[in-house]
Amino acid sequence: IKAGDVIEGKVARLTNFGAFIDLGGVDGLVHVSELSHEHVKSPEEVVSIGDTVKVKVRSVEQDSERVSLSIKDTLPSPFETIQEKYSEGDIVEGKVMRLASFGAFVEISSGLQGLVHISEISHKHIGTPGEVLEPGQTVQVKILGINPEEERISLSIKAANPDEETEEASEETTQHYTQPADENENNPTLGDVFGDKLKDLNL
Repeated sequence: IKAGDVIEGKVARLTNFGAFIDLGGVDGLVHVSELSHEHVKSPEEVVSIGDTVKVKVRSVEQDSERVSLSIKDTLPSPFETIQEKYSEGDIVEGKVMRLASFGAFVEISSGLQGLVHISEISHKHIGTPGEVLEPGQTVQVKILGINPEEERISLSIKAANPDEETEEASEETTQHYTQPADENENNPTLGDVFGDKLKDLNL
């Protein structure tokens, strides 16, 4: 067995961090993150004890006899067909999967997650994504860019909701530029200030 081999094995046991696969005398581990392109909370969601599965050997440590395996690497990547479903500029619904200091990861379909950079989350200035988002929240996002080779999607919540920017702009305009009617009434005109002097000049 060597790295890169694609072989079949049988699921021997499950743990909270992955599945051990019997490769015929040698056990290998498929970490929970390598079970599927989709987000998996526990191995039971994908495999059961006794299942025959196809795995790809990621690495073999001869000293410790540890074999690292992947089921995900034997499956077609959703990024292979992403451009058949989505294009830059599309506005789609997504689910917030997790938050980071620099932005939020949003899943737009099974196995496809994109990053909403913190600068693309809100029209208002925010310090952290957690101020306006939480995992599990459904949001509208605009696809800014797709890179199938690097399996990256750039998303924007701000660009998908331009109405919010208009509303905020109108609120600011109202606050800064609208004066109460009585305030205008209290402002003296040139005629009020110079009226008497102008009369004197006319005489």
